[in-house]
Amino acid sequence: MKVVIIGGVAGGATAAARLRRLDEKAQIIILERSGYISYANCGLPYYIGGEITQRSALTLQTPESFWQRFRIEARVRNEVLAIHPAEKRVTVRRLEDQTVYEESYDKLILSPGAKPVRPPLPGIEDQRIFTLRNVEDTFAIHDFIEQSEPRRAVVVGGGFIGLEMAENLTGLGIQTTLVERLPQVMAPLDFDMACSVHAYLREKGVCLRLGESVSGFEPDEKELLVQLEGKEPLPADLVILAIGVAPDTALAREAGLTLGLKGAIVVNSRMQTSDPDIYAVGDAVESTQFVSGTKTLAALAGPANKQGRIAADNLCGRESHYHGVQGSAVLKLFDMTVASTGLNEAAACGAGIAFDKTITFSASHATYYPGASNMTVKTLFSPETGKLLGAQIVGFDGVDKRIDVLAAAVRSGLTGEELTELELAYAPPYSSAKDPVNMAGYVIENIRSGLVRQYHWHDIPSLPRDGSVTLLDVRTQAEYARGHIDGAANIPLDSLRERLQELEPGKPVYVNCHSGLRSYIACRILTQHGFDCYNLSGGYRFYAAVLQEQADYRPAHPCGLPI
Repeated sequence: MKVVIIGGVAGGATAAARLRRLDEKAQIIILERSGYISYANCGLPYYIGGEITQRSALTLQTPESFWQRFRIEARVRNEVLAIHPAEKRVTVRRLEDQTVYEESYDKLILSPGAKPVRPPLPGIEDQRIFTLRNVEDTFAIHDFIEQSEPRRAVVVGGGFIGLEMAENLTGLGIQTTLVERLPQVMAPLDFDMACSVHAYLREKGVCLRLGESVSGFEPDEKELLVQLEGKEPLPADLVILAIGVAPDTALAREAGLTLGLKGAIVVNSRMQTSDPDIYAVGDAVESTQFVSGTKTLAALAGPANKQGRIAADNLCGRESHYHGVQGSAVLKLFDMTVASTGLNEAAACGAGIAFDKTITFSASHATYYPGASNMTVKTLFSPETGKLLGAQIVGFDGVDKRIDVLAAAVRSGLTGEELTELELAYAPPYSSAKDPVNMAGYVIENIRSGLVRQYHWHDIPSLPRDGSVTLLDVRTQAEYARGHIDGAANIPLDSLRERLQELEPGKPVYVNCHSGLRSYIACRILTQHGFDCYNLSGGYRFYAAVLQEQADYRPAHPCGLPI
């Protein structure tokens, strides 16, 4: 069997290595347009920022190492110009000398990846404007910074690459502005969870221009003016375009393969395209969202690796299937960690999936052990079955391990109540006896059992202020004095039982505290004394963080509800 693989990196290189482990006799050829067959794509911003210091550290495999270990022929700087499915051959151009040749195949695997979106804006060809997708891009940006010593940078786009570049440029002492057309960074997060990320970025010196769009670039000898729609231009010495990627599927289109969402290659669960002898993997393929069942794109290394392995299995006669992408992701942002898995509110609404949500505020480890930090955990679940739909976490220590537990729980179809049964490793330096994951489960259990009812930050503006309901803040007087919900009375929790007569029976009571814990206790007291009580999810600190952002940005509710 002769297998030709177009593209290396995560999907193509994984498929090649798996093929060799399964079939020692197969002839395997990788054709890679760039000069690097397998590299640490996710590590590229950290080389620019100086966290990774050796260029060689970015290269996971070379053509020489591939041949020595696997007897796989990896041809770099060989660009495939066309696929001829009927003849089972490809046309290839050697970029070193521009010679063109034909290569036959028995089976073909496409792993072309995705290409950075580069819209045809005025001035976009200026040499100070970069995209970051491969090793060559990385070295170009790194060398430009060393040679030109830019003082000001503009990063366009608030996704993973944009945020990582903003962090690393700031770390180099470059004054950095991030422009994002949406009212938030990190689209996998809901707006409310992104608010604390915004505050932290500003604290670290990154200038955020949210809800603004770049319309073009005006170059001159000294600086580059980044034009904004309806705003004053931003002066820059360096621009990073990080506004997303698009599936690189021109070859597949010209070969007549079936394409789907945003031009991505349609594959079945065996990673087989509409041509039975052609498989496709990685950023260029259309995937199924594991939780919702909707079609989606996932430019993530983990899914690409899995898909490459599955394609190789099926080529070698092993029944292997890909069951969908969950979208689990984590981002380091200075000292902060941002992570998500499964559906957010917008995705659940778009798929027509009913959901409820909890916001919990937990310490990374036992608070009596030094160094504990808090994390905000948002969990989405089915109100009917309790099945977990997704989770988002923003915090510092321990975020990564909690999102991994929740990702496994979502994949396994666990309910919120079943989170309470997870026996997770505990020692004071690492966790608490009730882990943050357990705590999210306890809250879901309380809600679904009717032990407590909740309201959310976006419900507060619509609460009547005509005296028909009671707004109650059970924090201390000092906390209340520093800021509170308009119209809320203050009765500290520890004196609530003695002051129940101050509350009018028959009126619903909407309670809040700092994080939602004391107000939950207050609701249990009030409910058992006959009051109709509701607890503010996430507490006043979560509401205040969102309120501060809403002063400047007015996002629509993901389900079209009023805010």
